[in-house]
Amino acid sequence: MKFGITLFATDEGIEPSELGKAVEERGFDSIWFAEHSHIPASRETPFPLGGDLPREYYRAYDPFVALASISSVTERILLGTAITLIIQRDPIHTAKVVATLDQVSGGRAVLGVGIGWNIEEMRNHGTDPSSRGRLADERLAAIREIWTKEEAEFHGSLVDFDQIFSWPKPVHRPHPPVYVGGNSAAAVARAIRHDAGWLPFSVSEPQLVAQQLAMAERAEDGSGTPITITSFDPSNHAVLSAYMESRVERILFLLPTGRESETLHRLDRLASQIESMQ
Repeated sequence: MKFGITLFATDEGIEPSELGKAVEERGFDSIWFAEHSHIPASRETPFPLGGDLPREYYRAYDPFVALASISSVTERILLGTAITLIIQRDPIHTAKVVATLDQVSGGRAVLGVGIGWNIEEMRNHGTDPSSRGRLADERLAAIREIWTKEEAEFHGSLVDFDQIFSWPKPVHRPHPPVYVGGNSAAAVARAIRHDAGWLPFSVSEPQLVAQQLAMAERAEDGSGTPITITSFDPSNHAVLSAYMESRVERILFLLPTGRESETLHRLDRLASQIESMQ
């Protein structure tokens, strides 16, 4: 099993380049950044986890800029998003920024995508919440066309463009790995439709691990969809053991946004915890 780190990179936390070096030095295989372009001041959509929206949601760096800074000081770790809000990003620009990250990092980009929960945020990007699932599907398909075709075109009901040239193309062939976030059957189905991996949030109880993985098995019909678990609480040892005994390929430990000293201390503890279990 592989282990990575996921968090919100912000202007109040450790610098991304320093974090990336520390993650690689401690043997983790990847680092994944979350995304929110902004938080509407008049937001009415409740935070899915309950309570007040955490401070880091308001202050998140653009994940691709932060990951690019890490690419210049590391050699091995994968550079992912968990998640990119695909329904809030133009697909032509998104295809280019991911391909550029893949080029400058030597083929280490990973695109984790999701639909999101903040209705007001979506609307500020011109996205109709009622069609966001269909929009996500079309944008993912369009991005793949741009990555893999010399002259790409796409004609859908929500994404439509005639033949275009767009370089760079990704180093990773046929394209960088794509993971679809979400804990629902619809998210699993979307991952399978797009020949992508599944990126669900961690469950909280060991008995729920089997139920979560059974959802994927029912949908994938034996195709073996890659599964990376995100936002895992490292203090939940029982669930960690259950995942390690499953076919999950990777666990992403959720790291709180913090200053350099406390972040490095947390990484040291995580590395020791993983070593003790292997």
